[in-house]
Amino acid sequence: MSDAPDYMSSPDVLGHFGEFGGRFVPEALMPACLELEVAFRDAWSDQTFIDEYQRVLREFAGRPTPITPLPRISAALGIRLFAKREDLAHTGSHKINNVVGQTLLTKRMGKQRVIAETGAGQHGVATATAAARFGMACTVFMGEVDTERQSLNVFRMELLGAKVVPVTSGSRTLKDAVNEAMREWVTCVDDTHYCIGSVMGPHPFPLMVREFQSIIGTESAFQLNELGVACPDLVVACVGGGSNAAGVFAGFANTTARLIGVEAAGGSAVGKGSPGVLHGMKSYLIQDEFGQIEEASSISAGLDYPGIGPEHAHLAKSGRAEYVAIGDDEVLDALKVLSELEGIIPALETAHAVAWILKEAGRSIPSGATVLLNLSGRGDKDVAQVREILRGTA
Repeated sequence: MSDAPDYMSSPDVLGHFGEFGGRFVPEALMPACLELEVAFRDAWSDQTFIDEYQRVLREFAGRPTPITPLPRISAALGIRLFAKREDLAHTGSHKINNVVGQTLLTKRMGKQRVIAETGAGQHGVATATAAARFGMACTVFMGEVDTERQSLNVFRMELLGAKVVPVTSGSRTLKDAVNEAMREWVTCVDDTHYCIGSVMGPHPFPLMVREFQSIIGTESAFQLNELGVACPDLVVACVGGGSNAAGVFAGFANTTARLIGVEAAGGSAVGKGSPGVLHGMKSYLIQDEFGQIEEASSISAGLDYPGIGPEHAHLAKSGRAEYVAIGDDEVLDALKVLSELEGIIPALETAHAVAWILKEAGRSIPSGATVLLNLSGRGDKDVAQVREILRGTA
């Protein structure tokens, strides 16, 4: 698409992707954001840093992750469906790609501690893992509701040596975990880096996280070419803040592939939201007429966020990417289909993308189309929750 925006380009000097993005932070955090921007740009232009980042991902995090054809679903739907297997990365999702980059950057800045927010717990587990690997202290903020429905991940983080802080304010979910992490960061910027888990927050986080996750798209394009697919017709990924989608889209944004971001119906910032400011960024947010943030809801803790990363907002407004919504019941059905037909239990987040493909095959996905699904995480963390839900509906 010759007239498509260049997705791999940087935002402007103030961190704007079109009208979205920017840096809306308290004065006390501005020096830390500026320091981080300089450190990231310096590191990302240093081949020594890039080589170390890629080495750690290869030797520790399990990259490259494979592309897996999904033959039974493909036959049932009349399409060619491939899955990029981020569920096979160390810690069980794509989150490790970003966290390795940010912890290496933390070391480069001479800081000894990382803090993080987490919803479903996968970013928290990845942060705790990298902190253990590099000998750093780690604190993870997690909404109290999410600590209950993702208790396995809480134990994993604690086993890895992290301190998990349940957040009891607000809706006690992901939004509130971000709030508490940012409050903590204000008090300890000299020795602590806030490792944001998605393409959200103040500049340079949306750019930085996208760059660390772009390895997904780069690998996918190369691997599909090895399989004889020059370019897929569609690239589909779930979207909360949007890091796994940003990562895989990065490999195909300047091609003819349709880019599909699948939001949770109860947290559809693009579908239901309007421009506003939250957590240091301007983006599409679910808010009332007075600009007060409304609560998002989703069966998946990782998509339970009332906004979306600013670059996704820009892609949506420009028309380069399409953002759609899937409900909880469709998610459960999709999880069962992928498990029973292909032997892969996906995370509830990923099951949103699967559900959209199942729903749209033969409709907006034409027969014979080649589709790449970013299988962003495995469903181990969700099995107990799904079991209870299915028992309750039996």
